[in-house]
Amino acid sequence: MKITNVYIGGWFQRTMLQLTEIYDFLRAKSSKLDLDQEKLNELHKNLAIGKIDYGVAGEEFIEFTTAYEITVKIYEDGLICLNNKNVSEDTLFVDLDKVTDYYENKLSPAFSYLFSLGAPVPKELANIETVFPYFIICDKASKEDISVLLSRTEKQKYFEFNNAKYDVVRGDKYYFINNKSQSLEKIEKYIEEQIFIREFKGQLHRYLNLHRVIWEKIDHVKENAIVKGADIVAFNSKLEGYAKTVNLIDGRINQMGTYIGTRERIAKSDAELTEFLAISGYRFETLKDTLDYIKYLWDMTQTYISSAQKLFASLKSDVTSKSINSLTIVTSMSAGASIISLLTKSEPKFTIFGVIYFFVLAFIGWASTSLLGYIGKTRKYEVSDISYDKNIDKTENKKS
Repeated sequence: MKITNVYIGGWFQRTMLQLTEIYDFLRAKSSKLDLDQEKLNELHKNLAIGKIDYGVAGEEFIEFTTAYEITVKIYEDGLICLNNKNVSEDTLFVDLDKVTDYYENKLSPAFSYLFSLGAPVPKELANIETVFPYFIICDKASKEDISVLLSRTEKQKYFEFNNAKYDVVRGDKYYFINNKSQSLEKIEKYIEEQIFIREFKGQLHRYLNLHRVIWEKIDHVKENAIVKGADIVAFNSKLEGYAKTVNLIDGRINQMGTYIGTRERIAKSDAELTEFLAISGYRFETLKDTLDYIKYLWDMTQTYISSAQKLFASLKSDVTSKSINSLTIVTSMSAGASIISLLTKSEPKFTIFGVIYFFVLAFIGWASTSLLGYIGKTRKYEVSDISYDKNIDKTENKKS
């Protein structure tokens, strides 16, 4: 058996504008943004770039070779595919580590810095460990050969597909494609679309989990039916942070529909690619439905957090109003004491008693203000909100 190529890749939303910026960086180590030129030079050197080509295949793309015998292809929608063709069965895992290392420690840092300005990536999406789909291309392998490879990797087969031109055996992280008579170009197109579909689905799944996490955090803030006045500002600050994260992620979700429509048109324009994609278990239509579902969830999340912010803003206003009323009382008391003092003395005299009297009044004013402030902070405020039962699948106990 001969292993001819291994592939990995990823996808994150980009456009032809970012592709042009990538091309300028790869070709001339330059950027029109205010980035450190020395840093750009260092990152460019780490890539060890050889030949660079700019082409069109349904979408515009850049393809370049490296001194590590790895070829990189970047499409305008952000799809990246890395190919290591200097592989063998004996060094398979070393070859996979080689291409993975280039992606994680050379290519990703360069692009992260190149696009470091502008809207931030929410911290909930940063530092997420990516599990790559690894695509291993074999040449005229037997079923026994593929079984051996599967046993060395995942030991579990998700599905298998066979026809006259190729066989596909897929695990979770590994795809084994046995090429009988298919062109490598067609197989690469399949791999690229499969990377896009998996990454698209993976991002939607992360957004679903983030919705759950953020919703529970908001619930945690609102679950206290009674809160202290001193805690209201802290709760409100938490809600503002959650709202910022929700808005950033909502913008990224709303971008995704454009990309899947373009990819679907490209895939369905190729009859062989359509057949190849049909064996993967994913459908573009299903992804669109899932995207709509996630959009609906995030709309609900935005509404929920907005209602929570309004609730705590109202409580904060209530605390402020009560504090002002308390200070007004203290001020009125002080003014009254001063007026009484003036009316009961014929003429002002500077005496030791007068000085003591002044400090006594000042102390009473300070003590009254502090006491009322403490009462305001420790006063309990009712959080009035509608509660929902999340378990909608309950079965009522029936009387026997």
